[in-house]
Parts: sequence; structure tokens; C-alpha cells
Amino acid sequence: MDSSREFMVHVLETGLEILNNDNPERLPCIRGWNIISGQLTQASDGSTFSSSNPANLSDTLGEFPLSTREDVATALDAAHSAFPAWAATPAPTRGQIIGNMGRLLMEHKDEIVRLETREIGKTLKESAGSVQEAIDTCLFFQSEGRRLYGQTVNSELPDKELFTYRRPLGVCGIINACNFPAAVPFWKMIPAIMCGNTCVWKSPQDAPLLSFALARIMHQAGLPDGVINLVHGKGSSTGQYLVDAVDEGKVNKISFTGSTAVGKSIGEVCGRNLVSCSLELGGKNPLVVMPSANLENAIEGAYWAAFGTAGQRCTSLGNLILHQDIHDEFMAGFMAKVEATVIGDSLHDGEVLYGPMLSEKYATDFLKDLEMCEADGATKLFGKGRISVDNHPPGFVGNAGEGVYMWPHVYSDVTEDMDCFQNEIFGPVVTIVKASDFEHALHLANASPYGLSSAIYTNDRLEAYRYKSGIKAGMTGINNSTTGAEAHLPFGGVKGSGNGTRESGIWVIEAYSYWHAVNDELSGKLQLAQMDVDEVELVEAEVDWSSLA
Repeated sequence: MDSSREFMVHVLETGLEILNNDNPERLPCIRGWNIISGQLTQASDGSTFSSSNPANLSDTLGEFPLSTREDVATALDAAHSAFPAWAATPAPTRGQIIGNMGRLLMEHKDEIVRLETREIGKTLKESAGSVQEAIDTCLFFQSEGRRLYGQTVNSELPDKELFTYRRPLGVCGIINACNFPAAVPFWKMIPAIMCGNTCVWKSPQDAPLLSFALARIMHQAGLPDGVINLVHGKGSSTGQYLVDAVDEGKVNKISFTGSTAVGKSIGEVCGRNLVSCSLELGGKNPLVVMPSANLENAIEGAYWAAFGTAGQRCTSLGNLILHQDIHDEFMAGFMAKVEATVIGDSLHDGEVLYGPMLSEKYATDFLKDLEMCEADGATKLFGKGRISVDNHPPGFVGNAGEGVYMWPHVYSDVTEDMDCFQNEIFGPVVTIVKASDFEHALHLANASPYGLSSAIYTNDRLEAYRYKSGIKAGMTGINNSTTGAEAHLPFGGVKGSGNGTRESGIWVIEAYSYWHAVNDELSGKLQLAQMDVDEVELVEAEVDWSSLA
């Protein structure tokens, strides 16, 4: 193909273009495309990048456009062109299309799950959960198309009606991380288009093929051209071009999932332009275990929260805060599970707890963060960095020479003044902190700059109440893990974990619409609120109420 900017065929008029079958097991490497106004396009300068399987780096899933600033501008133009007709489409019709998306995802769920696992290395079980979350989101918002309620409001003046309506914001820029490449973009785009917005979606650099597949399914569901436009590329280039467009007046909303540092920079751009932004950022999520807890249950919850998805969740357990009275007993059971952790490629190795890191970049960053733990003087109980042929834990069942795998890591004797207590570490590691009593545990839980998820294990009802009342976090589990989200519950954080906006459920609608107040004067004359209101005179005979008592 040449490097022209001409649009190619419509996304639904062609199948997948296979570049080769040279991968292990003859898995295909495909040509990926941007989807702009329903058309398959390359990058304007012909640049591409590849996506590799982190469990087997020799497996290349495809080549994708490395989108330029011009490509992003073209996608934004398409979204703006599509906006008036889509906003005017009846909400129940928009809901029907979203329902079609959910049904197509159910039909192709097994294939999409395997694709997600191949592209980012999550276990099949976890990939299935991510795809099911996308399905649940579609089914939930299908019905919201018939419930996108405004209100009628009584006027203080006669012959006047007052109404409120939800209106779409306009064009939304969507930027999501690769660890939940099916669930999170649907969290964002489904309510966005339900409210009548259009979108430009910058796919995660490490999950472009899955994003491409999902965008095709969206169009197959009946989505009009230009409502969702997909551009691939790096966050530092393509993603930045989308954020820069806020300054150019071309974006009416940014929704971002990623690091707190990047989220702050996006918030600054949106703030100076008075543009709405949704920021779902990092976490250093605390989990407290008290003496009254069921320790077996607490160990299971902490273990999963720390090492599920190889610790690559924004809600993964950060600081494990143990009451001193149960510290030793808890750690004995916890470390037994850690030392027996099964790690490998879920597509080939059966029941594993976690697979590889999401990419080489995530692996590099994780190893740097481990150096922070060492520099702090925390006591390492378990973990030896990157897994290799000559350096692997007993439960490793994969091929260390092919993928990007990490040991599970546990550091104890951590205190709140340490950097490893304060900072998010994205990977399979947990830091252990000892608390003297409940008040100390709650203090420690609030002592990091983050406030995304949190949890406590206790069978003392007063402790549970005081924890959920006193914790500064967007989400709290009681006798439950720090991870896990349902499609109809609000998801998001406070402090360094977000700006108060929420994903999921009815609450997310606030992030993708604004309230429009309408004052309908029927009297045929000018009536002034607060000034032309009939006054009610208070008249009452004087009564000696003291005589009654």
C-alpha cells in the first residue's frame, strides 16, 4: 500500500488481511487499520508498529498504523460531522444498536477472550471477565435508551412550564490502558454514545488488534459511520495529539484511564479550556486485616488482590496492613500461597494464577520499582525479579525464554515514610505494613496520596462501619478483595486516583451529558422570577400558648 491519505473500503465490506502465518502454531499476523468514518485507513505517512504476544514474543499479532497528528485531525472531523445526526437519533434507537453490540460480543465471546489472552497475556478466566464486563455494559445501557430521563419542574409563576433535559457534550476523546482492553473502552464509549456523543478512540499501544476487532463489531451492530472512530499509535504521540486538540477547540470531552502523572497533565489542558474530563488513575490500594477476621478468607482475598493479573490492575493490592496480633499467623498462610504460585501462559499451561507482564515496557518499569523497595530498606521475603530459564519459582510452568514473566514479590517491615509505601507499583508485588490497633490501621490506609480502592477484613461490625466511614477512597470492600467491579456500580477514585468522575452504572451518564434547563412561558407576557411572585401574607391571631401547659 502507498502512503496516501485516501480512504480504503468500508470496514464491513472486507475481511481480515493476513500478512503471514509465520508465527508459532501458524497463528496469523494481520494488517490492522484505523477506522475513520467507517473506512479502513493507514497512517498518513505510512508508519506502522507491531503488536506482540508477551507470553511468546516471537508471536506477532499484526501491524497497525502509527497515527499522525493529521490522522487524529481527520478522525475528529469525522466525529464532528457525524455528531448532529447521531445526537438527533432517538435514544431508544441508540440503545438498540448498543444492545446489538452486546449480543454480537456474546456470539463471539470465546474468540475475543482467546484474542485478549494472546495479545496481553491475561489468563483466559480473567479475559473472559473483561469481555463479560463489556457485554454487561451493553445490556445495561441498552435499557438506558428508554430511561435517559429529564424532569418536569413546577414553576413559581402561573402559566409557565419548566423542564430539564440531558444533552450530549459533543466529540469525546477516549484513551484507555491495555490491561482491560475490552471492559474499559466499553465503560467509556457505550454511555458516551448512549447520550448522543461521538468518539475518537485511541487504542492502547499494546492491545491494537483486540481494539480493532471490537470496533468492527461495533459497526456490525449498526453503528453509523463516524460515531466511533478508531486510531492506533503511541500514547506519547497519537494520544497526545488527541489531548492537544482540546486546545484547538476540537474535543468536548476527554476520558482517560492511566497513570496519575499523565492524568494531571490532561486535567490541566482540559481545565484551561473549560472542557470536561474523566480521569481514572492509579492506586496504592490498602487492605486491612483485623483480629476478628476469618483469616483463611482474608488470605485468599489478599493473595488474589496482590497477584491476579500479575498485579497489573489499578485496583491491585498495594499496602497489606496487618494488625500486630494476627500478623505472624496471617503471614505464614499467605507466604505458603505465594511460594506455590502457578505462573505461565494460560493458552497452553492450564490453570495458572497469572501470566506475563503486559509488555516489555511494563516489565522494565516494574523492575525499576523493585529497586525502590530495595533502596527503602524493606525486607524482601520472596521474589527474584524477572523469570528466566535459570531463575524461576517452583510454580512456573511457562517457557521463560519466550515471554516476559515476573516472580511474585513480597516486602515486609514497610513504614509509611518509605517511597514503596507511597507509590503505586504496577506488577506482582505487595508491601506488608504492621498496625498496632484499628485507629492506626485506618491512618495507614489513608496515608498514601491515592484513593481508588480499599478493603478491610473484620467480623466486628463497628470496625467495618468506622472503616467505610473513615476511608478516603472511591471504593471499599468489606470482607472482600480490593479488585472487582460490576457494570452497574460506580467505579473511580479520589485524591491522586481521579477527579471524582465515575465509570459504570447510571452515575457515568453525568460524565457524558450536561443538564439543559428550559423555561416555557405560556402566559403571553413577561413574568419575572423572584420579582413577580405572589406574596402570601401571614396572618394569625395572638394566642398565649403558655396557658396550655
